[in-house]
Amino acid sequence: MGKVEKGSRTFRTINLAFFAAGFVTFVTLYDVQPLLPVFSKEYGVPAALASLPLSLSTAALAATMLVAGTFSECFGRKPVMVASLFITSILALITPLTQSFPTLLGVRLIQGAVLAGLPAVAMAYLSEEVAPSSLAAAMGLYIGGNAVGGMTGRIFTASVTDLFSWRVAIGAIGVICIGLSFIFARSLPPSVHFRRQTFKVSYLFTSLYRHLRDPGLLCLYGIAFLLTGGFVTMYNYITFRLLGTPYHFSHTTVSWLFLVYLIGSWSSASAGKVSRRLGRDKTLVFAITLMGVGATITLAPEVPAMVCGMAVFTAGFFAAHATASSWVGSRAATAKAQASSLYLCSYYLGSSISGTVGGVFWSTEGWSGVVALICSLVAVGGIVAAVLSRVVAREEAPHGEEPAGLALRSGN
Repeated sequence: MGKVEKGSRTFRTINLAFFAAGFVTFVTLYDVQPLLPVFSKEYGVPAALASLPLSLSTAALAATMLVAGTFSECFGRKPVMVASLFITSILALITPLTQSFPTLLGVRLIQGAVLAGLPAVAMAYLSEEVAPSSLAAAMGLYIGGNAVGGMTGRIFTASVTDLFSWRVAIGAIGVICIGLSFIFARSLPPSVHFRRQTFKVSYLFTSLYRHLRDPGLLCLYGIAFLLTGGFVTMYNYITFRLLGTPYHFSHTTVSWLFLVYLIGSWSSASAGKVSRRLGRDKTLVFAITLMGVGATITLAPEVPAMVCGMAVFTAGFFAAHATASSWVGSRAATAKAQASSLYLCSYYLGSSISGTVGGVFWSTEGWSGVVALICSLVAVGGIVAAVLSRVVAREEAPHGEEPAGLALRSGN
């Protein structure tokens, strides 16, 4: 049986399922992001520690990602993803029942670990079941679901917190995610092109070793770490800035800033078209440049300029993420779930580490320090993207020849 093509009924069904799955993934992972100032006040902890309910989840997600990918190679793509969504949703219902900060951190840690089963496997499923010509569009729509889920979770959580409490907000999200998990389970077609592997510990390490020897994949993993670190840092601490002097906005007002995620949804879906026209390498460099420009604009004290900067920054990030993630799926020749897992492991490690380190910059240097950290991460990401372009150009050059551009740069 051939792979699924864009425009077919099966393609639309797969997109519906993964849009719902992406929504659940990001709404449960990032629903606490606008609550960081609330946690800081309620539990009497500084900004860096208040970021831990998010950072610990993303760290656990990153650590478990590699194992989740291996499980899917052995037990099937769909069963692992369905179990991940349902358990994650149940833990969202348990979160409001926690009564202390350490207990909250414990539940969020477990939730992050369980959640790994969805993103680690989604990219592999799509790369196996969807035709290469339609993969970028499918990946873009899945990431668009991530964007909408992240935006909705942040706005909903902040608004309900202002009206009732953060516990009511998180509990309601749990109920919604249970329903979406049923939609995913009923809508997603079983894998057709997946070939089950016998579970072997040696398989985990040999496949990981193979991917880590690929210089192109290493560059993509580095880009995921750096860009996501900058992205999450931006959204973690913009709330602290707008809740404080001289703005003093309410949580609900600040949450509407996350509407710029709609631009991210659009840019991720459009990245595939742009990459087909310009090439993945040029699309990636352009998207990273947008991130740097957007972050710099947020230094302006005027709120409209700040929103504009965040919109540009967000569009750049989601376009870069859609381009890089689809590139991983097509570049990995074998063990695609492992390759995707490594990418997402890097993605969430960047989120966890930089998201917490940004709190130190906020406490010591204010918003200018946060932007300096973000721009540094984005700049290094641009350098890695340039290295990736050279790697690809070298691979595509005729055997024994160096690409002309590389020869000029090396002085030959």
